[in-house]
Amino acid sequence: MATTIKPYNNHLPLNNQKTNISYLSPDQLDKLTESFLEYYEESERYRKARGRLWIVYLFLRYTGARLNEVLGINDTTDIDFRNNEVKIATLKQKKQIFRIVPIHTKAISELMLYLSQYPYMKGKIFKITDRGFQLGFKNVCQIAKIPLELSHPHILRHTRAIELLRSGVPVTIVRDLLGHSSLNTTAIYLRMSAQESKMILKDKGLI
Repeated sequence: MATTIKPYNNHLPLNNQKTNISYLSPDQLDKLTESFLEYYEESERYRKARGRLWIVYLFLRYTGARLNEVLGINDTTDIDFRNNEVKIATLKQKKQIFRIVPIHTKAISELMLYLSQYPYMKGKIFKITDRGFQLGFKNVCQIAKIPLELSHPHILRHTRAIELLRSGVPVTIVRDLLGHSSLNTTAIYLRMSAQESKMILKDKGLI
């Protein structure tokens, strides 16, 4: 497993529940991003198609959104290029609601670069089938040597949640960014972070 931090388990149990939530370690996430970029740039023949996968990957990685939420983005109307924000239609709600999610400048700059190279793709970048992205994602995960059980797009949602909470972002803000209807759902990740902290302290002999 491509991780250098010993306490990482990637499958932390939730208290006494049987359910596990998996996520990528920082090393794995960095390797996956590096491999995705290389996958995009290495082939001139498939550059246009792979570029769309690269953009979708970056939006998944930096928003923590569900795959179909990202695939529903319209790059002509839903992205504020000046303020680095994206409007996302939140799924799994009784009525359609939208949330505004700040996004890393890297995702915006890569999108702008892609559009400068393929201007006729404007309005089409995110129009990919979920199956098509999943196949591409799994392929890049193999290149990055990500374990098979972690090689699915939803792993990026879990990973982003853990990343935000580790960085000190309040759980209520994480809830809003991820589009959770209940704070209890987001609190699952908070409990995971607490368990991981305990594992690190035990590993270092501090408790």
